[in-house]
Amino acid sequence: MRLKGKSAIITGSSSGIGSEIAFLFAREGGSVIINCNKMADEGRAVVETIQKAGGSAELCIADVRSVEDAERLAQHAIERFGKIDVLVNNAGIIKDSLIENMTEEQWRDVLDTNLTGAFNCTKSVLPHMKGQGRGNIINMSSVVAEMGNIGQINYIASKAGIIGLTKALALELSRYGIRVNAIAPGFCTTRIMESTPEKVKEKILSRIPLKRFGDPKEIAYAALFLASDECNYITGHVLSVNGGLHL
Repeated sequence: MRLKGKSAIITGSSSGIGSEIAFLFAREGGSVIINCNKMADEGRAVVETIQKAGGSAELCIADVRSVEDAERLAQHAIERFGKIDVLVNNAGIIKDSLIENMTEEQWRDVLDTNLTGAFNCTKSVLPHMKGQGRGNIINMSSVVAEMGNIGQINYIASKAGIIGLTKALALELSRYGIRVNAIAPGFCTTRIMESTPEKVKEKILSRIPLKRFGDPKEIAYAALFLASDECNYITGHVLSVNGGLHL
């Protein structure tokens, strides 16, 4: 029960890596706020699964791109659980395209969700974390932010921005007892990968030393470590979980 007595907000947690983080946090004794913007039915299903297993979970539908929604998300956690110990900025989207074909809308949508969303949610929980003299923020980056990739300039710019945001916030917030770290997952067996053409998947696999895609549960365990008291002396770190794809 490594998170017993702790509460966490996990953005974008109605499916994929976010839902696996929520399941694991709840199994480890944490109380979790499940967040989504459009996938309400999936979000309710995650809450129901956690509650049936004896865990503590609540759903808050909020758009992290909105300052007002981010503030409402933080307030929801405080009203339900009385505090916010952990924020996982996991909400993210992709809208891939080569630069000559990428629209301004594609660029802005991805940056607004992936990077501005993390800014909004961090700012919304900050007064509470400062007041309690402790806090833990985990930002989700990506292996492609470290190595680049064709056709993903908007996504990579957002995830590289997450790394910079993490390091700057770690320095800025350490005086308040708030730790800030990031995870850079490799290619995992999520819905996005399931819809990827087989030839593309084979090409990616050929570059991964461990010769397999990651399981979202493996990313969740990395988040659990960063959320636990076992790494109280770690801040400003980017934890790469990519099967050796980028060293």
